Amino acid sequence: MVASAAAGVAFGAKVQHVVGDVVGSGFGGLVPGGDRFRIYSITSSYPAIEPSVYRLKVTGLVERPLELSLNDLMSMPQTELVRDFQCVTGWRVPKVHWMGVRLADVLDAAGAHPRAQMLAFTSYDGLDTESLTMAQARRSDVVVAHRMLGAPITREHGGPVRLYVAPMYGYKSIKWLKEIRVVESAPLGYWEHDGFPADAWINGSLQRIERSLV
Repeated sequence: MVASAAAGVAFGAKVQHVVGDVVGSGFGGLVPGGDRFRIYSITSSYPAIEPSVYRLKVTGLVERPLELSLNDLMSMPQTELVRDFQCVTGWRVPKVHWMGVRLADVLDAAGAHPRAQMLAFTSYDGLDTESLTMAQARRSDVVVAHRMLGAPITREHGGPVRLYVAPMYGYKSIKWLKEIRVVESAPLGYWEHDGFPADAWINGSLQRIERSLV
C-alpha cells in the first residue's frame, strides 16, 4: 500500500486522465489516479448537518466573536476558484469549481488580533482538526467553501461548509467546518499527529504518505 501511494505521488498526474477515462464515473472514484474523488472519513461516517441550522464559530483572539449561518456566509463577498484537487496519495481531480468566502474576509469580519499567528480549525465530525499560519490563511486561494462542482457541497464532500486550501494537499481542506480559533500558536492537526507535514504545499516534500484525508 505504501509503495502504491508513493507511486501515486510520483506518477499520479501522468496516469490520472487515462484511468478516469477507462473506468468511468462509478469505479473511477475508487482508483488512485482516477478522474474522481475518493471519499475519506476519520470516523467512518458523515455528520448530518442541515443547512438551515449550520453555524460556523470564529473565536479566540478576535474583537468580534462570530457565529455565522450559511446565509451569513452567502451574503458576504464571494470568491470563485477553478483548481485541481490533489490528494497526498497521488490521485487528482482536475479543474474543480469552488465558491465561497475568502478566509481572510472572515478573519477581517471578526477583527483578528494583530498578534495572532495561527488558526486552529475543528470539524463537526468531532475528531478532525487542522491549522494554518495567518500568512497562509490570508492567501486569496484559501476559502470557506459552500459550493463545489456547480452545486452546494454534499454531506460526503464535507458540506454544507468546508475549508478549501488550494495550494496544499487535501488533508488541509478540513471537512464539515465547525470552528475557526484565532490563536498565538496552534497544536498539530489530526494528520500532522500521524506524521504529515503542517506545511502541506503540493510540490513540497512529504515525510509520510501511508494515509490521507480528503
